[in-house]
Amino acid sequence: MSESLEHRLGRVLIIAGSDSGGGAGIQADIKTVTVLGGYAATAITAVTVQDTLGVHAIHPIPPPIVEAQARAVLDDIGADAIKIGMLGGVALIEVVAQILDGAADIPAVIDPVMIAKGGASLLAGTALDALCDLLIPRAFLLTPNAPEAAALTGFDVATTDDLRRAGEVLLARGARAVLMKGGHIEGDRVIDVLISSAGETTFEGPRIDTRHTHGTGCTLASACAAGLAQGLGLEAAVARAWGYVAEAIRHAPGLGAGHGPLDHGWPLRRS
Repeated sequence: MSESLEHRLGRVLIIAGSDSGGGAGIQADIKTVTVLGGYAATAITAVTVQDTLGVHAIHPIPPPIVEAQARAVLDDIGADAIKIGMLGGVALIEVVAQILDGAADIPAVIDPVMIAKGGASLLAGTALDALCDLLIPRAFLLTPNAPEAAALTGFDVATTDDLRRAGEVLLARGARAVLMKGGHIEGDRVIDVLISSAGETTFEGPRIDTRHTHGTGCTLASACAAGLAQGLGLEAAVARAWGYVAEAIRHAPGLGAGHGPLDHGWPLRRS
């Protein structure tokens, strides 16, 4: 492959869990990166038994195997961005921190996954401190929703201004930029706030009345990573990702009896 084609593709290493229902996790990540024109490689952290009704079982992958997957990809294929999703426990967070230290020139988009859409815990209670201490300072972009922001900062996060305050705290703890997601904030409109040392940008749109929002966080973070991998600036990468996810929600196929998946392939059907 020519160097120019590699750059045009945008190689994304995704370190996250598998969702058997295909709506979130590794499956959503691969679909997103691929549809946006990038190349997705993976290090799977857990296999979940999951559908639109919830997470029914979790089988963690041993941290040395996760590390081996990631290093195999980085040593051979390489990566232009790294996306971090479900990690689960302290040992794996420590391994991922080491991986990121060995790839310090590659921007890391970290989605601090804690709770599945159906309510199942995806992060051990003992792992929160490790996530704060080891991963926030290594994040090029951190993408917490309101409950995750509250857990990471200890603040109540119920308004857009609360998102901003929590975001400033996370920047002070070492994240290069934070995309504070407002989907859990009440109101007719959804407002996400991107904060970095360069300032603040808001992304706002009408709230879509649907139960089919499974995987939105995974999808948004992977879309951001794809943009960064393809050479877009931070704001441009987030803007493209935000628009992609909004349309994926609008085009959701209505699958399942619970929180259904998005339509990750909507640009292909539109064309």
